[in-house]
Amino acid sequence: MIVSHTHRFIFFAQPRTATHAIRAALQPHLGADDWQQQALTRTLRLPIPELARIGHGHISLQQVQTWLPSEIWREYFKFSVVRNPYERYVSACTFLNRRNPGYAGKERAFMKTALTRQRFRERALVQPQVALLANSAGTVGMDFVGRYERLQQFFDQVCERIGIPPSRLTRRNASHHDDYRRYYDEALLEQVSAFYRADFEQFDYPIAETPEALACL
Repeated sequence: MIVSHTHRFIFFAQPRTATHAIRAALQPHLGADDWQQQALTRTLRLPIPELARIGHGHISLQQVQTWLPSEIWREYFKFSVVRNPYERYVSACTFLNRRNPGYAGKERAFMKTALTRQRFRERALVQPQVALLANSAGTVGMDFVGRYERLQQFFDQVCERIGIPPSRLTRRNASHHDDYRRYYDEALLEQVSAFYRADFEQFDYPIAETPEALACL
């Protein structure tokens, strides 16, 4: 998460949606009094103890809204990125297993079993994207939600809106896997479609009825 008082914006860092690339591009434009929270590359914490204790930078709208002054919440430009849930799930599982030598060749089995475990389903990297961006009524509270699939176009629009020069995003913290479509059979497709149904509906991503249909997405 970034709260920039310099440029009056709040960036909500949705896991596995190029958040580190966006952070790196925004970093040169942040002021000394701007706030950040993240823990992967270096520990940065917001100056709000209740939020700092979360320990990572994927802070939700509901978590942060309580602790920000109403004028900041009302007046700052709030934005985030979302990603095709089928692809994002593969990316998340690959990232979580980046140091697990036993993952290769057993990816599909891991993905299926993991989704049956409540603790796994509640992880920040895995939970539905709408959970990070929606208020208690289920309404997405962003001023602008971009798509990972059109990331540079989204970021250029953000730069124009917050008043900084546009720049090219560079690939950072990427997970390395095959085309996400090859991991899906009918059972995994059914699991992921059900778990992320709110994301598909809220962000207008099509649900595939069969693994073959993924090729058309």
